[in-house]
Amino acid sequence: VTSLKESYKVNHEMFTRFSKGKPSPKFFNYENYKGGKTSLDDLKGKFVYIDVWATWCKPCLEEIPALIGLEKEYRGKNITFVSISTDKKDDYNKWKAMVKEKGMEGVQLYFADDMDFMQSYNITSIPRFILIDPNGNIIDANAPRPTETEVIKKLFADSGVK
Repeated sequence: VTSLKESYKVNHEMFTRFSKGKPSPKFFNYENYKGGKTSLDDLKGKFVYIDVWATWCKPCLEEIPALIGLEKEYRGKNITFVSISTDKKDDYNKWKAMVKEKGMEGVQLYFADDMDFMQSYNITSIPRFILIDPNGNIIDANAPRPTETEVIKKLFADSGVK
């Protein structure tokens, strides 16, 4: 019973911390593939669809073509697509090469072992997708994957992405 109560307490806290409308945890000064550093606050004013991924993650790689398709379809709209690579330092060059090879668009970021954002969102497996509103608040902390085309497009439309 004690274990069940503790589990409930932890799960309830996680559910309420990431509920719609709560401020999103932030990332700071992640390396941007195009140069410079990018923080979540730099992206305010638009919806932000975040993909947390790695080059070694097969399910992550399977999402890339659909993600690229979404990025093209929503180009010029009030949404920014952000991919955060969780590759270790030994795979940094692999990340850079894959972004180029796959023609990945959007904002491509490297987390450089800064686990704060991932821990704040309790990310224990990838890929993980997150949708944030233009004010930096959570819309969906476990958003649909790009391959769930109709579901993600409906979420975008219902949220005000246009």
